[in-house]
Amino acid sequence: MNIILIGDSGHARVIADNIVSCGNNVVAKLDDKYTELFNRGGCWFGPVSEANSLIKKEEAKVIIAIGNNAVRKKIVERLSLVPAGYATAIHKDAIVSPSAVIGSGTVIMPGAVVNAAATIGNHVILNSRSVVEHDCRIADFVHVSPGAAVAGVVKIEEGALIEAGAAVTPVKNIGQWSIVHAGSAVVEDVEEFSSVVGVPARKVPSVTEVVK
Repeated sequence: MNIILIGDSGHARVIADNIVSCGNNVVAKLDDKYTELFNRGGCWFGPVSEANSLIKKEEAKVIIAIGNNAVRKKIVERLSLVPAGYATAIHKDAIVSPSAVIGSGTVIMPGAVVNAAATIGNHVILNSRSVVEHDCRIADFVHVSPGAAVAGVVKIEEGALIEAGAAVTPVKNIGQWSIVHAGSAVVEDVEEFSSVVGVPARKVPSVTEVVK
């Protein structure tokens, strides 16, 4: 499969490795830091506005290779592609249950685990060695960062960020566009548009970037 990445930074390089591990090809990296379209080493580089023409030219699908959840959502809205226009990249060293459901545009990094009957939405990032346990419901544009663990029957709403090494205990709800900061342990529900930190996690002033 030919894949176009939207974004050309460190996160995009990790996703490119992910794509290659699955035997697919990165045919373009589009980012608005580029002002014109050019080809280098067989890969196209250019502004995001070139996406639709390259999708046709290369018979490609798209992955939004940007870690910021709010920016990822804005680009999806800008492109206005149907869900089938997006690829899903699951690293060969990830473990995904056959009963899990994975949405379009989602990226699952090396060492990540998605267990039985979990549902993962569209344009989600499950980063390296993250764990999503059985029967979880992960909404669109969520990012579960490296080493974070989400226990069974947790619901994470749209755009929430679970930072590196955080843990969410079973049967909790993480509200939309909230942040669970690095190393925190969530033992109760997290309100939407809020930030929590610590062991146990407590609410702190939020600076969450939100798409409304």
